[in-house]
Amino acid sequence: MSIILAIETTTELASCALLRGEQALFRQSSGVQTHSHAILPMVQSLLAEAGLSLRQCDAIAFGAGPGSFTGVRTACGVAQGLAFGAGLPVVPVVTLAAMAHAARVGHGAAEVLAVLDARMGEVYWAQYRFEDGAEDGGQIVVPPTLSRPEAVRPQAPGAKMLCCGNGLTAYAEAFGDLRAAYAWIPELMPHALQIGALGQQALAAGLTLDAEAAQPIYLRNKIAFTSAERAEKNAALQEAAP
Repeated sequence: MSIILAIETTTELASCALLRGEQALFRQSSGVQTHSHAILPMVQSLLAEAGLSLRQCDAIAFGAGPGSFTGVRTACGVAQGLAFGAGLPVVPVVTLAAMAHAARVGHGAAEVLAVLDARMGEVYWAQYRFEDGAEDGGQIVVPPTLSRPEAVRPQAPGAKMLCCGNGLTAYAEAFGDLRAAYAWIPELMPHALQIGALGQQALAAGLTLDAEAAQPIYLRNKIAFTSAERAEKNAALQEAAP
């Protein structure tokens, strides 16, 4: 029975979870500015409630991104630091895949379009498809992608596709057609419970990394734009708008 500690700080909601077999405990805290201060006390609280030490865990899973630049660095850095100290392997988990897993397990979705607000007029998105009865990570139909909302194009979407994530409401006008055609759960966001569940699957498959090999997933190479670049980008977005 594996024991997984999971950490997720890539969005406005920070969470951590402790999964022991099918049992799960979790903590969460809102406020993107406080993630680096909140996550370690939450981890300590979880371990104390479970009566476990960190060394008794089998691995540490973390939301590797995509997500906020600071958030993915926080999740990776905390996971690495804890793993180094306890001599544990780590499991990077794609945040969009964790959202798809939540939609599959919690809502029975056969297909999921996960969309996160990437700021700067863009979104992170991916599309996943699940076979009947499957509760794994699903088939990747469209890998994690960074684009303008207008450029989000699901590939051969099924009639029962579920759309989730805060990018749907951040750019609601761009997703009007999807909202009319498919189930819509914008409040479904990355959470440590699903990071941990996918971490358990990866651990069982032997897909872990040494702590020093862990890396965040960055889809945007440039984090900040100059004033001139922002003006040019905004002009392009206005031209692309219907």
